Amino acid sequence: MSKQPSERPCRLYPAYCFPYSPTYNGWVKLAAADVHALWSEEGFQSQNIYFYLNHPIRYVRVVGVVVAIDDITSKYSALTLDDGSGATIELKIVRRVTDQQSSETCSSNTTINNVNVISQFGIFEITVDNVNIDIGTVLKAKGTISEFRGVKQLELKRVQIVSSTDEEARAWLDGAAFKTEVLSNKWRITSAEHAIIKAKIKAEKKKAKEYDKRLREYEIKRDEYEAARAAHEAKREAKLEARRRKEDLMMNAGALV
Repeated sequence: MSKQPSERPCRLYPAYCFPYSPTYNGWVKLAAADVHALWSEEGFQSQNIYFYLNHPIRYVRVVGVVVAIDDITSKYSALTLDDGSGATIELKIVRRVTDQQSSETCSSNTTINNVNVISQFGIFEITVDNVNIDIGTVLKAKGTISEFRGVKQLELKRVQIVSSTDEEARAWLDGAAFKTEVLSNKWRITSAEHAIIKAKIKAEKKKAKEYDKRLREYEIKRDEYEAARAAHEAKREAKLEARRRKEDLMMNAGALV
C-alpha cells in the first residue's frame, strides 16, 4: 500500500504549483514497477495524486504484454500487463450499465469507446477496436491511478494494440528516455519562476473576482429590469381591467333602458 514515506525523498511544492510541472497534466510514461513505487502524500489520496520523487502524477501510460484476462463482476473486468520491469499492473475496465437507453447512445459497453466486454454463458472476451485480446497481446494503455486492497491499479481510459515489435520497442525507448530526462531529476522551481506562478495565480483570481463582480451587476440590473417590466405589465393590466369594467357598466346600463 502506498503511504507517505517516513522521510520525503525531496521537497514538495505547494499544490498550486502542480499544474506547472512536466507531469501533472500529461500521460506519464512509467513501467509497472514504477507505478507500484509511487508514493502518496496525506491530503492528496482522495484526488488520486501520487509522486515520483516530487513529480505530481495523475495519469499514467504503460506498455506491456497481456498475461491475464479476468471477468471480475458485472461492473468490472480486468487485464493484467507484464512489461518486464519485475512487476505486473492491472488495468481495470469499467463496464456500462447494460440498459436499453445506454446501449442506443454508446458505441461500447465500457467507459472506453473502443473497448467491449463480451460476457455470455460460456463466453468471455474483451475486444479493442473489434479485435479480441488474448494472452500475449501487447497493449499501450493509459489510465488513472487507484488502489484496490492496497495494490495500485490503473483505471483504463485509453488503449490501443501495439501491432509490431518496432512500435513496442519505440514505446519502451520513449518511456526510458522520459524517465532519464524528466523523472530521474527532481522537479525544481526557481525563485523567479515561483514569483511568476504566484503572479499568474493572483492575476487569475483578480480576473475571476472582476468577472463575479460584473456578473452580480448584470444580475442586479436584470432583476431591476424584470421588476420594472412586471410593474409596467401590472399597471397596464390594471388600466385594461378598469377599462373593461367601465365598458361593462356602460353596456349593462344600456341594457336596462
